[in-house]
Amino acid sequence: MSDGTLAEALATGGWVHIELNLAGVTDKPAFMDRCTRALDLPDYFGRNWDALADCLGDLSWAPPARGRLVVVTGWQEFALAVPHDWGIAQEVFAEAGDRWRDTGTPLQVVLALGGSS
Repeated sequence: MSDGTLAEALATGGWVHIELNLAGVTDKPAFMDRCTRALDLPDYFGRNWDALADCLGDLSWAPPARGRLVVVTGWQEFALAVPHDWGIAQEVFAEAGDRWRDTGTPLQVVLALGGSS
């Protein structure tokens, strides 16, 4: 590791680091758009909660990795604007993390408490 960043440490270990930046997102359609881009979800992704859960629960569409770390930044505005949807998003991410926890390719989703930079 040259500068000691988390992304470099993960890459060295074969993990994929994904930033899901939700800055400016205030509704479910925009959330789904950001997830589609950041996670590089497949074309068949239905842009709803069940489809997101399905894609995160079966990563056969994703490139191989030893693990995946999704860092959610800028989430506060979305959480305040649509708290019910934010709660569902948290459940989907938590269930996906639980699903992959004891496998050879874990998926971890973490919330950044600071800004998106």
